[in-house]
Amino acid sequence: AIHGPSTDRGIYKTTDGGKNWERILFVNENTGCADLSMDMNNPGVLYAGMWDHRRLPWLVRSGGPGSGLYKTTDEGKTWIKLTSGLPEKMGKVAIDVSRANPNRVYANIESEDGKGGVFSSQDGGQNWSQTSKARVTVARAWYYIEIFADPQHENTVYVLNAPALVSIDGGKNFQTLPTPHGDNHWLWIDPT
Repeated sequence: AIHGPSTDRGIYKTTDGGKNWERILFVNENTGCADLSMDMNNPGVLYAGMWDHRRLPWLVRSGGPGSGLYKTTDEGKTWIKLTSGLPEKMGKVAIDVSRANPNRVYANIESEDGKGGVFSSQDGGQNWSQTSKARVTVARAWYYIEIFADPQHENTVYVLNAPALVSIDGGKNFQTLPTPHGDNHWLWIDPT
């Protein structure tokens, strides 16, 4: 159902080029995956940002008990929910693991009362700290929020929202990037 709960939500995996799919993560009938990031140094490690969300013709509900961060180290066979240092109640979640240092993981999390913003983990997602609670990092979470770790410099991270932002100190301070338009939905960085 377009405006209702569905047991089809979750993360799916194919091992035959898309002919067959298997659901490998299901949280609940109100929660889908908002973002997925693979450790490019170990493709068996994935991080998922799950989003408990409902968009009705008259209402946007962002957040609920299904929102959260998950990690698998065995290609999706088993998942653990990451909680240490993260907000208890979350809305939309964006996540990216650093190519420069796979233990460094960044998340941009919608949450209430200043508990949202940019978070960083130094130990592969076990423990997190809020590096920025600047509202600008999540101001349009109902529409889109993205986060991208620089592939060469583990302390450089980009947040896409309106505007596009960059931090060179691990997500503590951000500067606006000049772009030709206010909406910036995706970023590709040459890994070399």
